[in-house]
Amino acid sequence: MRFVHYLQHWLGDTGTPLQVADFVPVMHPIRQWADTFPWAVLVAAIEHSVAQRFPTRSRRGRSPIPIRVLVALELLKHALGASDEALCHRVRTDCAVMDACDLRQDQADPCHAHVVLPETLGAFRGRIDEALLDELIAIHAAAALEEGLVRPAHLVIDTFPCAQGSQRVTDATTL
Repeated sequence: MRFVHYLQHWLGDTGTPLQVADFVPVMHPIRQWADTFPWAVLVAAIEHSVAQRFPTRSRRGRSPIPIRVLVALELLKHALGASDEALCHRVRTDCAVMDACDLRQDQADPCHAHVVLPETLGAFRGRIDEALLDELIAIHAAAALEEGLVRPAHLVIDTFPCAQGSQRVTDATTL
């Protein structure tokens, strides 16, 4: 009977919910990475751009995934070099990725096996146009300058896509 007494908050669904942040150490690389982004400003810029370009929103289907989650997953995809499928799996199993996506409490509904589908990330990526991408880069660069993470003389943003580890010729390498 004493054992049931210790588990009564789990069995009765009362008590404090598990906090994902409690499982991720402060020095974890993904947590440190996520703490450098101005999330509120990035999300507001994306919401403003999407509202202007896609004014009508359907009320059918499941509830939308928060933009903060989609932005974090898109940035993590490039930071970790992961595929959409691998990242969608990690958001369900990796506490550090959940913390980076601001999914603070473990409230997963067992009937929803997929929190984020790879197709959702592809559709979100398709809604980011070049003007919005330039605005997001400017927001992140300004936040990094403000926090003192970079200096203006050393800020170089290379937006040319290339395979990781490939040697491409640039003016800097030819000099």
